[in-house]
Amino acid sequence: MPFSKFSEITPEIISMADLCCQNGSIDPTLYGKYDVKRGLRDINGQGVLAGLTEISEVCSHKIVNGEKVPCEGKLYYRGINVEDLVRGFLKDNRFGFEETTYLLLFGQLPNKQQLKDFQEQLAYYRTLPTAFVRDIIMKAPSRDMMNTLARGVLTLYAYDEKADDISIPNVLRQSLQLIALFPLFSVYGYQAYRHYHDGQSLFIHMPQPELSTAENILYTLRADSKYSELEAKILDIALVLHAEHGGGNNSSFTTHVVSSSGTDTYSTVAAALGSLKGPKHGGANIKVVKMFDDMKNNVRDYTDEEEVGCYLRKLLHKEAFDKAGLIYGMGHAVYSLSDPRANIFRSFVKSLSEEKGRQEEFQLYSLVEQLAPKIIGEERKIYKGVSANVDFYSGFVYSMLDLPLELYTPIFAIARISGWSAHRIEELINAGKIIRPAYKNVLPLQEYKPLDER
Repeated sequence: MPFSKFSEITPEIISMADLCCQNGSIDPTLYGKYDVKRGLRDINGQGVLAGLTEISEVCSHKIVNGEKVPCEGKLYYRGINVEDLVRGFLKDNRFGFEETTYLLLFGQLPNKQQLKDFQEQLAYYRTLPTAFVRDIIMKAPSRDMMNTLARGVLTLYAYDEKADDISIPNVLRQSLQLIALFPLFSVYGYQAYRHYHDGQSLFIHMPQPELSTAENILYTLRADSKYSELEAKILDIALVLHAEHGGGNNSSFTTHVVSSSGTDTYSTVAAALGSLKGPKHGGANIKVVKMFDDMKNNVRDYTDEEEVGCYLRKLLHKEAFDKAGLIYGMGHAVYSLSDPRANIFRSFVKSLSEEKGRQEEFQLYSLVEQLAPKIIGEERKIYKGVSANVDFYSGFVYSMLDLPLELYTPIFAIARISGWSAHRIEELINAGKIIRPAYKNVLPLQEYKPLDER
């Protein structure tokens, strides 16, 4: 087949696709009839309890007089409030992602020597196999860095003599290597893409062992390898806040599901990457940035509440941006009153906007955050509160850090590989049954007809 025809959608394919849709649609009322928790969530958006974990907890309700009442959102890593973690990092003026990763993997905070040893271990693993960049990353570079990440992960299987060994020591070794290598896969993949597709100069900076993960991302990405302390600290906080979010989020649940089958680490992580790539999960902050770009083109006065509110209503009425009827960055599957990650981010976003001279944009984000919950409440029937989620601010942060749009979701993956690794190890340690939820068939039985009678 000629390469030019590889992606062609022929009339025959369209006709067959119509047949798929015709015979594949399920009456939505049947979900209520059979009490099926669609998406494994109830009417209030709460996840159906499917497992136990000690890695993290997402809290959005409290019990008052025996009833669940919405409360300000809280996020705990191994029982420790993430707000306290960030506060501790800032107080001591140190980077926190590596320490957070240690906590998630091993269930306790490291002392100074343990942290030093762990940082050195990650630095040791931050090296790709010989010729890997040339033979794998530089050849046929993908326009999507999540696919580049997945390809890199799956290719590592061929370099690992113990790829299928799922003993805990070996899986931990593989996990640490992936945690260390994700930034290189992402940045080098992007450099290759921009070189071969956009004709940009190709440069490959080697990571520096004394630098943190956040610093190395900026060091290897930028042509001059320069960055400010504030830039690196805010990127580090972004990694901390994205490192983990309970076992029920789509990609972490994928990690549990695939790990329960007994397969290898590389296949498991590739599956989690496929999940995270989706715009309803890790790709959400890209939608936020693009929505705000459209807003800035259509709103003349960023401080005019009426004009901004009118645009938000157009979004909900499917009259603006992508006409999906959504205000991206607002609302969360679990949180109602607030997303603690967005609360932590907010103050740093303000500081960075001042350093970058983008205060007007920050004011627009603040105004949308203020107006959107009220407007959504007026326009939609909702079962719980609506507030800004972490994606609302993260895309703006990445744009102020001059990170290319192509790396927004990979940055999420660079952080979340820590949580995925912790969940995979937890699943293997507790070695239960293969995860297999039930689906109810709602199609009546039919008689088989010979070919000449159809």
